[in-house]
Amino acid sequence: MDADRSGGPRVAVLNVVGLCNRHLGDLTPRLYDFAGKTSGQARVINPVMPALTCSAQATYLTGKLPSDHGIVGNGWYDRTLNEHHFWKQSNRLVGGEKIWEKLARERSGFRTANLFWWFNMYSSADYSITPRPLYRSDGLKTFDVHSHPMDVRERVKKDLGPFPFHSFWGPKAGIDSSSWIAEAAKWTENLYQPDLSLVYLPHLDYDLQRFGPTDPRISGALGEIDQVAGDLIDFYQAKGVRVVVLSEYGISQTEKVIFPNRILRQQGWLSLKDELGLEYLDCGGSEAFALTDHQVAHVYLNRRDDEFRAKVKTILEETDGVADVLEGPSRARAGLDHERAGDLVAVSEENAWFAYYHWEDDRLAPDFARCVDVHRKYGYDPAELFLDPKINFPLLKAARKLVGKKLGFRTHMDLIPLDPSLVKGSHGATPSDKLDWPILFGDGIKMKDGRMDATEVFDLIHSLFD
Repeated sequence: MDADRSGGPRVAVLNVVGLCNRHLGDLTPRLYDFAGKTSGQARVINPVMPALTCSAQATYLTGKLPSDHGIVGNGWYDRTLNEHHFWKQSNRLVGGEKIWEKLARERSGFRTANLFWWFNMYSSADYSITPRPLYRSDGLKTFDVHSHPMDVRERVKKDLGPFPFHSFWGPKAGIDSSSWIAEAAKWTENLYQPDLSLVYLPHLDYDLQRFGPTDPRISGALGEIDQVAGDLIDFYQAKGVRVVVLSEYGISQTEKVIFPNRILRQQGWLSLKDELGLEYLDCGGSEAFALTDHQVAHVYLNRRDDEFRAKVKTILEETDGVADVLEGPSRARAGLDHERAGDLVAVSEENAWFAYYHWEDDRLAPDFARCVDVHRKYGYDPAELFLDPKINFPLLKAARKLVGKKLGFRTHMDLIPLDPSLVKGSHGATPSDKLDWPILFGDGIKMKDGRMDATEVFDLIHSLFD
C-alpha cells in the first residue's frame, strides 16, 4: 500500500446515493464483484433518523446524531430570523469534530479532498469542490462551482469543462453530473494525492425517486452508476488507494402524498401572504406550519402552550399516511433533540411522503412552485425531477427559455408540474425491509454481524488508517 506524507494508507470513500442490497447484483456487476472480493457481502447500515442526505452525511463524518451535530434534515427553520433554510453549504453548520480533523490531529501532513459531499464550503478540508451558482445583481443565476483553494475552480473547469449543473438536479438530472464528479476526483488525486478522498455520486437518487425502486426503468441508471463507480474504483486501486463504497439511504416505493400545510391551513393555523395575487406561506405569522423533507415533516409552533401542541399532534396523528409524530422524549430517542428540529416531527408511513404545498388552488401557487428552486420552497420538492406533462412540447419550451436565459434575459423557468403523485420513490423513514437500508463495503470492511449503526461509520473509516 502506497503512503504519502502522512506516512500511512490512503482511503477513498465513494458515496453512491441510493445503493442498497436490493440493487446490488446482476444490474451492478462491477460493484457486486468489488463487494464480494473485499467484504464478502455488504454490511447494512441502520439509517439515521431522518435518512436524508445532509443528516446522514453529517452523522457519517462526525459519528454523532443530529441532536449533537445539528443537521436535522436538508433544511430547517431559523426561529430567530423567522426564515427557512434548505441546502445551505457552510461546514460551520455541522457541530462536532469531522473525521478528517481527528485524523489530521493524529497524523502529521494528513490531507483531505472533499468532492461534492454536502456542507462543503469553508471547512478545514485541504481541497474541496462543491456546486455553487453565482447570483447576479440583475436577478440571473449562473451555474458554477466553489472550490478550496479558490484557484482550483478555474483549473478544474479548464481541464474538465464546466460542471454540468443541469444534470445535478431538475428534469434533466442524470449520469453526467456523477461522471464529472468522478473525473474531478481523479483529477484531484493525480494533482494532490490526498490521504482521504470523499466522493459524492448522486445518480441513483434521480430515477429511484422518479419511478420507484421496483420499476424496470431504473436498470439503466444502475448500469450507468456501476460503470462510473467501477472505473473510479479501478483508478484508485491502481494508485494504491483503499476504496470504500457506502450509501446514505435506500428508496421506498410510494403511493400516497401527505400535505401537512393544507391540513394546518384547514384548522386556521396557517398565515398566508398575498403577493401579486399569489399565496405565500408566512412562517413567522403562522401558529403552526410544516417544512417537509421527503418522509419527514418538521412542524414548528409559534403558539407555545401545551394544549395547542397536543391538539396539533393529534391532528397529525390522525392524518392518513402518518406513521408517527415525535415530540419531547420520543424526539430525543430518535436523535432529533435539537433547537433546529420541529417542535413536532411527523414521520410518514413507508409508502407515503410529505409535499410542501400550502395552496388549495393551483392558480394561486407561488411563482417559484413551477420552477426548480431548492432554496425558496417550504420543503423538498421531488416533482422538480419532471417536466410538466401538461405543457405541449415541453422540451421545445424549455429550449426556448434556455436560449433566452443565455442571451441575458430574465426568464421564468415555469416548467415543473404541480402534481406530486408523479413521484414514486421517497426516503427519510426507516424501511421495514433491510434490503432497502443503506450499505457499506470495500477494502478493510468485514461482515462481522452484517449490521452497524450510522454513528459507527466514523470509527470504521478511522480504523482504515491504522
